Amino acid sequence: MTETPPWAPPVAGTDVDHVLASLERLRVTFRWKADGLDEAGLRARIDSSALSLASLLKHLSLVEDHYSTTALDGSSIGSPWTEIHDGTDDFTERTAVEDSAASLYELYDGAVLRAKERYAAAVAAGGLDQPTAMEEAGQARSLRRLFHDLLEEYGRHTGHADLLREAVDGRVGEDPPLDYRPW
Repeated sequence: MTETPPWAPPVAGTDVDHVLASLERLRVTFRWKADGLDEAGLRARIDSSALSLASLLKHLSLVEDHYSTTALDGSSIGSPWTEIHDGTDDFTERTAVEDSAASLYELYDGAVLRAKERYAAAVAAGGLDQPTAMEEAGQARSLRRLFHDLLEEYGRHTGHADLLREAVDGRVGEDPPLDYRPW
């Protein structure tokens, strides 16, 4: 019998169980792909792209905080973004090269933990079909849609992280080891 990873979606469960576990699996896989590198490893790029694991860590930190505040309920994104973000579209990609490995991991881990708490509270308060502060064509997007947008964002960037990490040191694999625990 094979042990089930703690981040794996359930074999059977509710919509909430599945969407949150799928998001967690992508978060854990992304974090494992970026884990344990120094500044040089995090800043390494593939010649045809400006992406690095550093820029992805910072970008997904911003995404986690934005989606779990402003997009979720219209609240301010808060610290550290209100102090450091300069309002430009390329902020995370441009400034990640200035950050230490430790600060990037701390930024990402903190954003994920804050988002998980906010999402748990939101789900408990109204389920997946409740409206969020995000609008499209004059209609509020549901919490379900917000989670699906996050899944898409993570799917894309976890794929990028696969390629970048393999280029840095050859780490490959679909899932982290069973004993991997980023939080």
